Amino acid sequence: MTKNTSGRGQRDLKVKVKSARGRRLSSTRWLQRQLNDPYVKRAKTEGYRGRAAFKILELDDKFGFLTPGAQVVDLGCAPGGWCQVAVPRVNSLGEKSDKAQGRIIGIDMQDVEPIAGVELHKLDFLDEGADDQVKQWLGGAADVVMSDMAASSSGHKQTDHLRIMNLCETAAYFAFDVLRPGGTFVAKVLAGGAESELQRLLKQKFDKVANVKPPASRSDSSEKFVVAMGFRGTEA
Repeated sequence: MTKNTSGRGQRDLKVKVKSARGRRLSSTRWLQRQLNDPYVKRAKTEGYRGRAAFKILELDDKFGFLTPGAQVVDLGCAPGGWCQVAVPRVNSLGEKSDKAQGRIIGIDMQDVEPIAGVELHKLDFLDEGADDQVKQWLGGAADVVMSDMAASSSGHKQTDHLRIMNLCETAAYFAFDVLRPGGTFVAKVLAGGAESELQRLLKQKFDKVANVKPPASRSDSSEKFVVAMGFRGTEA
């Protein structure tokens, strides 16, 4: 039973996880953090497939790139939280009859459970011709290419940083091939010193490049997001 003291409301109690035989301390800490994470709780309550949904939601609230009628490509979309956020914002279900209806193409190397309003495809975006395939599915160019991808962790901080920056740069080149002029590229990066080349590249190709750490990103994480808007086209 929780005891109330005079003048104080009942406090939310943090869930503590006991270490179990065979479970590493790091795993126990991760589990405890998950159980006490307000974004994890909100995701369950609001029907999102993961807390990452709130990152793209907060980024779009700030920059407004997911607009009715937009054609969106989500790279490495599993489990689908970013796509879920995009559905009502681009009106891909056509529920707002007074607004243009958008389209969302989610691609991943693994199968993803269906999402109403999203066209899901099993595809490696690194494959030759993947950009042409995506444009064929869309019936034209994309307005937004977004990516929350992360390379598999090696446990070595510098190596992991280089891997995710390489993945992000590759996603950026893919975006150059499928975006229409004026389009937006959004991707996860890691702070750590290897971002300068990506920043230089994006500033050449886009009118505005912002680096943001949305509130949903954990404070102890080195992740941040780059939002590049106003694509200048392939000639830039």
